[in-house]
Amino acid sequence: MIRFRISLINLVRFYLIFSEDYSGCCVDTVWPPSPSIIYLQAISDEQSLVVSWLVNHSRGDIYEVQVSRTENYNVIYNRNLSLISVDSDEYTWTWTSDLPLECVDHSVRIRHFYNQSVPSPWSNWITNHGAQMKVETKIFPCERIMREHTSAMFCCVYPRGVDITSMILNSKKYPLISIGAGVKAIAVDNLTIPTGLIKRLSLSCNNATGGIGYAWNYISFPPQKPRNLSCATSDMTTVICTWESGRKRDPYDRNKQTHTIHLENSDQAPINCEQSSCTFPAVPQLEEYNISLVVKDQLGEETESYSFNISDRVFPVVEVNRVNPGSTHTTVSWIVPGNLTQLNLLCQVTTDSDSTTELSCNNASGLCQVKLEHLLPNTCYSTRVRCCANGRLWGDWTQPISFITYPLVTLDVWRRIKQLSDTMTRQVTLFWTPHVPGSAVTVNIQGYIVQWLQEGQNWTEWKDSGQTQAEVSIDPGQYDFSVQAVVHTGSTIPAHITIPQGDDGEILPVKKRLSSSTATGFNLSWVEQDSATCGYTVEWCIMGNTVPCTLQWLKVPEGNNTLFLPARNFKAGCRYTFKIYGCTENGHRLLEVQTGYSQELKSVQSPSLVEPFQITSSSVTLEWSYDEDDPAHSAFITGYLVTAQAVGSGTLLGHAANLFNVSVADPRRKSVTIEGLQQNQEYAFSVSALTKEGPGQPTNITIRTRTNYSAHLAKILTPILLLLGCIILLWPQRKILMSVLRDIFTYPAGMNINTPEFDSFLQETSEQLQSQKVEECRCCNIEILNTRPLLDETTALRDAEPMNTLPSPGSQPSPSALSLSCVPLQTEYCPQSVTVSCDRTTLQQTCISNKTYMHTIEEDLSEAQQVMLRESSSVIYGYIFSETL
Repeated sequence: MIRFRISLINLVRFYLIFSEDYSGCCVDTVWPPSPSIIYLQAISDEQSLVVSWLVNHSRGDIYEVQVSRTENYNVIYNRNLSLISVDSDEYTWTWTSDLPLECVDHSVRIRHFYNQSVPSPWSNWITNHGAQMKVETKIFPCERIMREHTSAMFCCVYPRGVDITSMILNSKKYPLISIGAGVKAIAVDNLTIPTGLIKRLSLSCNNATGGIGYAWNYISFPPQKPRNLSCATSDMTTVICTWESGRKRDPYDRNKQTHTIHLENSDQAPINCEQSSCTFPAVPQLEEYNISLVVKDQLGEETESYSFNISDRVFPVVEVNRVNPGSTHTTVSWIVPGNLTQLNLLCQVTTDSDSTTELSCNNASGLCQVKLEHLLPNTCYSTRVRCCANGRLWGDWTQPISFITYPLVTLDVWRRIKQLSDTMTRQVTLFWTPHVPGSAVTVNIQGYIVQWLQEGQNWTEWKDSGQTQAEVSIDPGQYDFSVQAVVHTGSTIPAHITIPQGDDGEILPVKKRLSSSTATGFNLSWVEQDSATCGYTVEWCIMGNTVPCTLQWLKVPEGNNTLFLPARNFKAGCRYTFKIYGCTENGHRLLEVQTGYSQELKSVQSPSLVEPFQITSSSVTLEWSYDEDDPAHSAFITGYLVTAQAVGSGTLLGHAANLFNVSVADPRRKSVTIEGLQQNQEYAFSVSALTKEGPGQPTNITIRTRTNYSAHLAKILTPILLLLGCIILLWPQRKILMSVLRDIFTYPAGMNINTPEFDSFLQETSEQLQSQKVEECRCCNIEILNTRPLLDETTALRDAEPMNTLPSPGSQPSPSALSLSCVPLQTEYCPQSVTVSCDRTTLQQTCISNKTYMHTIEEDLSEAQQVMLRESSSVIYGYIFSETL
């Protein structure tokens, strides 16, 4: 019937064309028939109208479509559609409304343009009716899933006679829009997902009578395109596909999604999947897979495609079967399920130590096993396994499986050999230190078994767990000793050591002194020996050379000839002796003995002085006793320092002229002589031992040098000898000499000194002086005058009669005396010195006087007393008169 109608319409069109082209005259216009809508469907959830009508297959058909609202057919949408190529006779067009279709009537009509210019009549309106409310008010949309970040319109449909006053969305009031009779609406932009627990929008309509209508809608987002889609198999029988879903959905989101996988190259039905993974059985004999993943919900649909070869997407799943630990190893076994025998399996096994072991596993049973070695005893480990097929995809690691290796007790054994008084007997002391590495479990040692062998003979001795040494007496032969710990659980390894034969011709060890230039520790080094095939052992005492010795030793591997011992294990100022042994197949041989300090100190003991001392007037020889090799010293003795300091009131302490320092560079020289000392002088001597850090504690003593009597004797004998020489030389002239001396030391003839009168004069003069007022001395110059008379006065004096007596204080001087006192003299001034002339013809007067003072006295005396004073003064100072011999 439809085809008939189409054919009829085409015939009419052809008729109109031909009549217009060939008639050559005007005729009445015949309009083409109006198109007819054959189908109108409303999809409320999508707010869409689906319209279908019949079309012809002419090229370039144009249709005009109009959409109207309400019963008044208010056109709200108009569009021209150009149908270029249509495969069927029916064309379907979809229109989406911004207003829910339930709010109001929506009508559609169409018309066709003939030859793209001549319109046909409109078709009849085809209407989709909205809701009609008679009693209650209803809100649209309601209970619908709405897209996030879109705009929407909400309407209230109410009965006649009811007036809508407001519409509120999530407590917010919006302006009302009048759509038609009985319909009010609001427009909301940018819908967002509520932050509350339930992701919904609450809408209410309020009317004038107080009635309220409610509705709820939900906000969500459309599905996202799956990312990183991949598929693989673990056993070639099941395929597992995984992907990333993208944005995470809230658990209370009502927009539920569906995930479906379609096998495009298989007739299998679609497979429903989880949100991010899907498992389905492998298709037998199918290697290449083309799949599509469809994600769909109420807001849309997304699709992702993926192709793969199942043989290239194998990741084996491993199941650990057993872990069997030992002391330093463990055995791990596992199973790879599935039909993977035709594939090349490569597996990896790892532990906590980050060491990974790879091995090929192609066992038909699927059981694989590996032994992990170089583990620490008594330690907790965990192991994991994974495998891959054909070297492509690695499977997941298994869950870690923990295990504990068994304890292992090892012993570090050393010995000390002592030769007894009996040359055929030696005492061997064995020392051992147990080592239990790891701390996973506590190891209890029950005891130790000590064994020694010689030429097939065997001896055994038991030691308790608290003992760590044993003493055994042996002969000079070679012995093999072994010590093994006994424990409850775990295993132990016996320690062996060989005692060499007693050899009197053994080479003496090399002795060295270590330098303690730094306080970091000991840097030991020794000459490497070819005979030391099993390394070296360094032995020392923990407290140095202090007795008793707590032995400590350290073994150095073969090929190493250096060892550093940090200073934190040693005491400063304590001497340590290190014995270095070379390990040979016949036992250990002493190679070197090295002595040193981790840090030298200068506070060493003071030397002891040995008396008597050798003392002279200019030198002192000191001798002392000191044990420079005493191991108790806090440093090596490098020499001695001897100091001497003069002691006394006239000496300056520390002055270079009074201080003597003598250094003795040889520590074995214990005497020194200090020369250049002063006679009969006390000196403080100190003797101290020298170290690299400086002088130690001194020994002090005070010694006085002797008096040099030979020098005094020389001073005495020299003038005596000179005098004797002069006497011997002058002995022949003794008579002349005696006559001269007699003239010099005897009184002149006629000279008489009255001593009592002179004493009385001095008394009176003293009283006069004491009664005088003390005045300031105006002049205190001391002058020394040499006076002699003139030539003619000298003759007169020589001819004058000598005075035998001095005049008394009360008598008048004689003219001769006056002439003697008042005679003119020739005066020579000699400051600060007195020149005595031996000229016998000259009368000398030496005068030392305070002129001012004597002048003051003369002013207070009478003329007679002044004369007497002058005369007395002349007598006091004396006149030496002699005749020419």
